Amino acid sequence: MGSPWAGFKYFEQFLNDSSFYDVLRNTLSISALKLIFGFPAPLVLALMLNGIMHKKIKRVFQTISYLPHFVSWVVVVTLLQKILSPNVGLINDIRYQMGLDPIFFMGRPELFYPLVIISDIWKGVGWGSIIYLAALTNIDPHLYEAAEIDGAGRWSKLFKITLPSLTPTIGILLIFSLSGILNAGFDQIWLMQSPATLSVSEILDTYVLKTGLQQGQLAYSTAIGLFKSAISLLLIVVVNKVSKRVSDVSLW
Repeated sequence: MGSPWAGFKYFEQFLNDSSFYDVLRNTLSISALKLIFGFPAPLVLALMLNGIMHKKIKRVFQTISYLPHFVSWVVVVTLLQKILSPNVGLINDIRYQMGLDPIFFMGRPELFYPLVIISDIWKGVGWGSIIYLAALTNIDPHLYEAAEIDGAGRWSKLFKITLPSLTPTIGILLIFSLSGILNAGFDQIWLMQSPATLSVSEILDTYVLKTGLQQGQLAYSTAIGLFKSAISLLLIVVVNKVSKRVSDVSLW
């Protein structure tokens, strides 16, 4: 429409940027840790809830585990800041009573990743378990009865019946998780980020926001967003193809 064609100018600018590797490393590190620790958490919770025989107790635990999902990250991070505050925080009050020096938890780079992972699991584990609980209800109870007749114990039934029956569900969710590995969680990271932790907390999404809206480099930030989307598209195609060959579980 008459504007000059920039070609790959802004993509090259991003790849040659001194902060490119740091931003990409932080994004992949946070996403990988969430995948390692956060992905199995809903499955474990679903199996634990499924083992509760008393229906009322089961519903209470389900409700308690679902509630954090409906709490915004603004509230979650504010609670973290209040609990971990070096001045009036609960943890540091306990440390003070024990004669220990206060710790600025939210401002220490080495504690940033653990806080991110713990808060992410706490907020999403209950909601993520819903899919697994639904899948568990579709398992034929006659399989468990036959296994008990054959002398199978609880662990044997878990590894021989339950987990194999959940394989398709686990596979689909894993494909989605791997394809979105460049999405480290903008809301959470943006709210928890501080100048002291910037070296480990600057991810692609926060970098795009700062360069695009705060610095006014709209073309540059758009190129970064397109780069991220292209990588995500490539990942979901590749992971889906590999999963289909290995386990016959795929999205298409």
